Amino acid sequence: MAYETIETRVEGGKVGVIALNRPKQLNALNNQLMDELGAALKAFDADEAIGCMIVTGSEKAFAAGADIGAMAGYSFADVYKGDYITRNWETIRTIRKPVIAAVSGFALGGGCELAMMCDFIIAADNAKFGQPEIKLGIIPGAGGTQRLPRAVGKSKAMDMALTARMMDATEAERAGLVSRVVPLDKMMDEALAAALTICDFSQVAVMAAKEAVNRSFESGLADGIMFERRMFHAMFATSDQKEGMDAFVNKRKAQFNHQ
Repeated sequence: MAYETIETRVEGGKVGVIALNRPKQLNALNNQLMDELGAALKAFDADEAIGCMIVTGSEKAFAAGADIGAMAGYSFADVYKGDYITRNWETIRTIRKPVIAAVSGFALGGGCELAMMCDFIIAADNAKFGQPEIKLGIIPGAGGTQRLPRAVGKSKAMDMALTARMMDATEAERAGLVSRVVPLDKMMDEALAAALTICDFSQVAVMAAKEAVNRSFESGLADGIMFERRMFHAMFATSDQKEGMDAFVNKRKAQFNHQ
């Protein structure tokens, strides 16, 4: 499929890479881009050869936010009837394989929210995160008031949402927003290495682990533990569990068949 606002490629035969590509707008997120991003993610998710995905931007900006020029003229009826954000931004939540955000430069507003929708964030040392919507007379609308507190706690999330201050990569890692910070020129190498590592594991186990971790944010501890236990038990019905444990016992590298 030909895309106009993103670029896609496959690395190592296993990793689907999606690069946001609206450079003049610092990758501002409009409906076309989010439609195309969702389509690309779903295509990679359905491809048996792909085990993990990476979403990235440019060195200057992962995404500087939602496209304000496109939003400025909307009325309540426009956004409500058109199901703005929910209609296409939430597609990423339906993706079952892991999605890594490789973030350099600005990840502001919708850009920060998109990064948080991914399963984890690898940040370049020049990355800056923020929710500056308050400057526009609005509030975050794609999870900034919900996912951000879960990642960094109430105090920091309130600080960012109410003052519009940005958080640099070092603070973001310290606060728990990103999993690791690497030099800018090593960011894609690091993200690709992480993705290829994931691809070498059982795809069934990887998908189950992602589902279980996500469940922890949607349920209480007792229900979450029970869900985890049942998913753990279910792994014993897979051939990959037999292969993985046999390989460990016999001190050899496991050869998973994703079954």
